[in-house]
Amino acid sequence: MSRQQQQQTQGVVLTGYHSNAELLPKTDPCAPSCPSARDHESAVSSRRTGHYTIQQNQNAQHEDRYGPAATTSISKASSIDPSSLSNPNSAASLRSQLSSSPKPDSSPRHSPNSRSRPQPACQRCNSQDSLEELEMDDYWKEVENITHSGGGAGRGEGGGEGEVQEEQQKIPEEGEQEEAWLTEAGLARLFDGSLATDQDQEEDSAVFLSTLTRTQAAAVERRVTSLQQTLRRRNRQHVPDVRDIFRPPEKVEEHSKLKGGSENGQKDVTSAEAETELNVEVAFSEQALTYRENHQRSKVTTSPNSPDDKLPNFKLLRDKTGQTRIGDLSPLDMKKVHRLVLVEMTALFDTAGIDLKAHKAVKVKTKESGLFGVPLATLLDQDQRRAPGTKVPFILQRLISHIEEDGLDTEGLLRIPGAATRVKSLCQELESSFYDGMFPWQQLKQHDAASLLKMFIRELPHPLLTVEYLSAFISVNKLPTKKQQLQALNLLVLLLPEPNRDTLKALVEFFQRVIDHQAKNKMTLNNVSVVMAPNIFMFKGFRSKVTEQQEFSMATTTANIVRLLIRYQNLLWTIPKFILTQVRQQNMESQRKQNKERAVKKLLKKITTDKLSDKAVPEESSQGFIRVQAPQFSKVSMAVQLTAELQAADVLTRFLSQDSSVAVKREELCLYEIGGNIKERCLDGETYMKDLIQLNPTAEWVIRAVQR
Repeated sequence: MSRQQQQQTQGVVLTGYHSNAELLPKTDPCAPSCPSARDHESAVSSRRTGHYTIQQNQNAQHEDRYGPAATTSISKASSIDPSSLSNPNSAASLRSQLSSSPKPDSSPRHSPNSRSRPQPACQRCNSQDSLEELEMDDYWKEVENITHSGGGAGRGEGGGEGEVQEEQQKIPEEGEQEEAWLTEAGLARLFDGSLATDQDQEEDSAVFLSTLTRTQAAAVERRVTSLQQTLRRRNRQHVPDVRDIFRPPEKVEEHSKLKGGSENGQKDVTSAEAETELNVEVAFSEQALTYRENHQRSKVTTSPNSPDDKLPNFKLLRDKTGQTRIGDLSPLDMKKVHRLVLVEMTALFDTAGIDLKAHKAVKVKTKESGLFGVPLATLLDQDQRRAPGTKVPFILQRLISHIEEDGLDTEGLLRIPGAATRVKSLCQELESSFYDGMFPWQQLKQHDAASLLKMFIRELPHPLLTVEYLSAFISVNKLPTKKQQLQALNLLVLLLPEPNRDTLKALVEFFQRVIDHQAKNKMTLNNVSVVMAPNIFMFKGFRSKVTEQQEFSMATTTANIVRLLIRYQNLLWTIPKFILTQVRQQNMESQRKQNKERAVKKLLKKITTDKLSDKAVPEESSQGFIRVQAPQFSKVSMAVQLTAELQAADVLTRFLSQDSSVAVKREELCLYEIGGNIKERCLDGETYMKDLIQLNPTAEWVIRAVQR
């Protein structure tokens, strides 16, 4: 049977990709378990050259985990833009090459280091700092395990008509990316003429643009300019000229400097700043611009696996107004955060000269119920009907808790796979009996549970890091410093949809608990990162969409991203102060406009329209006291003396000491900042009240149970 006939037998139509697979010796068809075939393939693989062997899949029923689930034209589902995975400057040439060259078989590939060689029985990496000392064997072994699992359960396991199909995505056409970006940033009126007459949209955009920093404004201006040029080429309707939207660059810079020391908090960035300190008062893109200007002549030569690739003990600069974590703000303010973070993230990559190629998710047919291969939103919807407020799918919570009960000391946890046939059977049993409470958890082995957990992640029909932002996560490694990489990850985590962000948080917290037991389970930070990287980044159809060279280069890249997510999780799930400052500015500007409108409608004198707010500073605050409300409890309010050392935690302690009838646990209570220049904010216990009142003098202070 010819090669083409073999491919058609496997149910794959191959188009448009170039590979060096044709240079490899052909092997006779043989099942994956055939020793002679595997030995021969191993003999021609080369880790150094990136020429990997191609393993033929002889049975369409035993599909590649990353191959098509049925007879599919791969050209129908566009691939990840290769430029987002390797060299951003070679996008055009790569697209040309990919569109004109033949595509190899998308059957499972052996790892580039599948050559058998003797190794110590338990050779693990003890370094937590550098991937240079880490053998990437575990990564490629994990890829092979995934491949040989045939895609696991959740695919063809009782799915019927709702069976999960391969995740599909496409690269936006010219101009679509800019339109989508501006729309997500809430700036659609800058290109959509039908919104030009919408007064509310215009005012909202004006308020938003007025709070942007120099680099953020430049990022918006760059997208508007690019879109204008595209629309002019299409001879479409007139759109506002970018010069009508933005001030000249020098004025924008001056405007930014004027606001820098006060409202925007954009203070001057000095190169003498300690490398381990994270300044969250100055926009990350502004700090990156200063870094670039100070290092114009120096070229970054460090790579993810260089000896200098250490993980510093980063710490946040102390902020007396308190740290703000995801979940502390109201949904209205979080919408403002998302818009600002999108612009800031883009500005940060722009400053480093990295062109992000966003991808557009295409709707695919997915299972409407079940556990594996079900969209996160669907899973949470069915779980929330059983327990309102659920943030992480029950099945993932249960797998994690089972492993933690008595399995964290298991040697090789997450690295050693469970038996494929047994895991497949367990998955079917979970699908049928999980919600009935009949699954025999006491019989579930730890390695099988870990395999089910990894299968759950990679079987998601949409990548956990989302189609839209996956390439941005991968591009983080291109940023010149660890500090900038951490800052970019912070912004990307904030951009993730809430179900994805909460699920990712549950996972990295679990990974850290596994690492805490490394003395017994031999799983260090590097080991866990290397094993989990392919499960998080290799979504359905991934390996059929990238070349062997790209897959090889992505190994350490993706492992490093997972390593950063685990190592700095306590910093990544926070909202930078400069973003919160911009949210406060927007709220103040909106209040000012609303007050002016009310004043005009009521025919009040002009002097009343110049006030920032109709609400006066509480009299008690001016006399050194604050009034704290507690409407949910018997003691509905109390006066607290304001001192320089008074913290939010002290207010809660005083309240609990005066109201013994409170049945809520201390950790379930929070002091909220409500009104003024913020909608609502749960305060960090170390917030200094006097400093916060100076920032928001008209706010009210309310104690209530945490709403999360």
